[in-house]
Amino acid sequence: MFDMGATGMMQRSRGAAMVRLGSRGLVDLAQSGSAKAMLPRVTAGLPEIVFLNTSGGLAAGDRLELGLALAPGTRALATTQTAERAYRAEGAPAQVSVRLSVGEGGWLDWLPQETILFDGAKLMRDTSVDLAPGAGCLLLEMIVLGRLAMGERLSRLDLRDRRSVRQAGWIVHHDAFALDDAGLPRLSGPAMLGGARAMATLAMIAPHAPDLLARARAVLDEPGVTGAASAPPGRLVLRLLADDGWPLRRQVNRLLAALRPDPLPRIWQV
Repeated sequence: MFDMGATGMMQRSRGAAMVRLGSRGLVDLAQSGSAKAMLPRVTAGLPEIVFLNTSGGLAAGDRLELGLALAPGTRALATTQTAERAYRAEGAPAQVSVRLSVGEGGWLDWLPQETILFDGAKLMRDTSVDLAPGAGCLLLEMIVLGRLAMGERLSRLDLRDRRSVRQAGWIVHHDAFALDDAGLPRLSGPAMLGGARAMATLAMIAPHAPDLLARARAVLDEPGVTGAASAPPGRLVLRLLADDGWPLRRQVNRLLAALRPDPLPRIWQV
């Protein structure tokens, strides 16, 4: 990934993958650089799109763009091939842009696997969803602050992570999280993460989403995971904290099984 060469400059990774899906399947696929998209054959549940970053992780100055557009009436699930890793960065932050759109009456489950942040990582990520009238979505984001099994502790970090959903041009959901070197020592406080090393947010945007609040709360009992759920009009929002990524994943799996009729992504290790 690094080539110092005669100039002493490190090579940066660039990748872009865009998928357009209709009710009868793939309409268009464009991909370049380190970003790829696969459409494995699915015999049950929603059609699946699997995005992957062939560079092996995100380092300083890398740029990754992922996009998915669903035609009216189209339903699909999109995920990532594996956990994304953000490595130590001495220069500019890695930048990730995710652009998702769902046509009228369509539905998208955006269920990427977790992002693992290494000490010194710099990551700016922006996920935006554009919903047409009558469309809905389920959004997942999981973040792990170092690997517990490897004894990793973060002392340096620059994370800017934002998710926003618009419907018919209006913002209906906005969720932003920022963490830097100054904030890391305060993570153990009750106003922050309470010492947790892994976190997740699950948000459903649909008229029926608040009706699922009791069902979601009924399965918030995974050992080692603290969770809470709320149901503003037209939304269901869950936030989870854990000491490690594996109990967090188990809790997420149980929530997804309770909230959606389709199987988990086949690419996930469960």
